[in-house]
Amino acid sequence: MTPLEFDARHLWHPYANVTDPGPVHLIDRTEGVYLFREDGVKMIDAMSSWWCAIHGHRHPAIVSAMQQQLERMPHVMFGGLTHNPAIELGRRMVSMLPQGLDRIFYCDSGSVSVEVAMKMAIQYQMANGRADKVEFATIRGGYHGDTWKAMSVCDPVNGMHRLFRGALSIQHFLPRPRVRLTDGWPKQRVENNLDALERLLREKDNQIAALILEPVVQGAGGMYFYHPEWLSGARTLCDAHDVLIIFDEIATGFGRTGRLFAADHAEITPDIICLGKALTGGHISFAATVTSEKVAFGIGDSEAGAFRHGPTYMANPLACAAGIANLDLLEESGWRQQVTEIEKQMTVELSPARDLPGVADVRVLGAIGVIEMNETVDCRIAHRRAPETGVWLRPFARNIYCMPPYIISSQDLSQITKAMVSLARGDI
Repeated sequence: MTPLEFDARHLWHPYANVTDPGPVHLIDRTEGVYLFREDGVKMIDAMSSWWCAIHGHRHPAIVSAMQQQLERMPHVMFGGLTHNPAIELGRRMVSMLPQGLDRIFYCDSGSVSVEVAMKMAIQYQMANGRADKVEFATIRGGYHGDTWKAMSVCDPVNGMHRLFRGALSIQHFLPRPRVRLTDGWPKQRVENNLDALERLLREKDNQIAALILEPVVQGAGGMYFYHPEWLSGARTLCDAHDVLIIFDEIATGFGRTGRLFAADHAEITPDIICLGKALTGGHISFAATVTSEKVAFGIGDSEAGAFRHGPTYMANPLACAAGIANLDLLEESGWRQQVTEIEKQMTVELSPARDLPGVADVRVLGAIGVIEMNETVDCRIAHRRAPETGVWLRPFARNIYCMPPYIISSQDLSQITKAMVSLARGDI
């Protein structure tokens, strides 16, 4: 049995049907922006391997930091113990995050970060005598992970977890902000959907612990970009009703939208922020849930006192070392200029797709490029033709999109945009 035959028979891939799993590529090594198949075929990773490899694959600085840490201490429990990699990474994160977010809870993955944030919000409300505030508000079109509580705040109708909605906690879903990022901000709340949030909080504020959402950019829910002013209005309304705000920045954090954090577009600070993916530059799974002193001490001064969560691999030293090296690179690389140049180039090179039949919209923000189609895109076509185009794309739903590494060259980026437009045109 060949390796690919064994894979097809025994390994279960993400979002795959085992009876008809579709094509897969056997990747032997990675370097920079490239994926190399076992047979030597080279493909540009237009996905940054699910949005995390912002400095490319196998970056020497991150690899070296991990190798040194591996020789010294691969792992040690964080309960009752600490270590310098966790402390130093924490210093770097606090200096980068919006002011006021300075209590860091390290996690294993993005989904776990969301679970931690939701538990944190509920325990904070209980600690402050609001034991009935155990539900969550969110906006339609969102995606927050595949674990159980995280699934409950993903879109229940059009999201990938709608199959489970009968088994999940019932949450409160608002219309997603209708004002696009490129539109002017209207003064009337009824025009921007803030009236819906205001009405919900007025009716249910004694039940809702927090509003959780992806700020400015909804990722796996449809690559939808909305106006940051909506977040400012939401902040005011939530404060008036003792409802916390959780920003899920697992996809948008660390420069992807052209700002260090998507929260920076709105110039507001959430009560809790979820980070992951690019935290280690895509070299090892890691995440963090970061909150304010208000929330941390609100929990700590209560009868329960201790926050009731503690992953086995919390603050894994190997991941912390990767995170430190990654943030060093981010500060030294000129990421802002890199992302600005990517945005400019994609804006020009994806624009011809606007005139193609079947295309609903073309949008670009930072290092995110999207061609939205009127109909669902067959991702298998892009998968099969990747060796010919030299570009690894993974369309989903109606979206042909890319999130390239920040280090990508102009030539390689043009190859990506050409493949995207060709796929939208039906040439591949």
